[in-house]
Amino acid sequence: MGLPRLYRSGLIASAIAVAALVAPVKAQQQQPGTIRSNHGAWSVICDTPAGASTEQCALMQNVIAEDRPEVGLSVVVLKTADRKAKILRILAPLGVLLKDGMELYVDGNNIGRAYFTRCFSEGCYVEVEIDEELMKILRAGKNAVFALRESADQDRVGIPIELAGFAEGYDKLP
Repeated sequence: MGLPRLYRSGLIASAIAVAALVAPVKAQQQQPGTIRSNHGAWSVICDTPAGASTEQCALMQNVIAEDRPEVGLSVVVLKTADRKAKILRILAPLGVLLKDGMELYVDGNNIGRAYFTRCFSEGCYVEVEIDEELMKILRAGKNAVFALRESADQDRVGIPIELAGFAEGYDKLP
């Protein structure tokens, strides 16, 4: 699996990314959220989506390939409004091979594959509910790699995500 050189951003790259990850509908009209705290490469970001009466917060990390700026991910963890479910949402750029989905490796172990659920103008989403087992793995892990393909004739591209600070950041989500 080829790994591009990456740089990490603890801040949100654009208003579109923030709005799209917290409330994907009409993302291009939203404004960026407020960074409440930073935990390693993760940031707790809060915003009030259009039409909502309460603020929503998410734990986020953005990673962009330095040598291939079209390959990057925004990884978001949030609690549903009723606080009954935890969601992992990954925004990948347009142009990824949708049918293959995305694989997750934590500390070298293949955790599984999830498939893209929808695409918007800013990219395509993989979204899964975080069960107790996955939460334990993410909390205990050191490094994660999300692997995807840009075309059927290319190898998977592995995009590393730091897990340091994940547990602390998740515990700060309201």
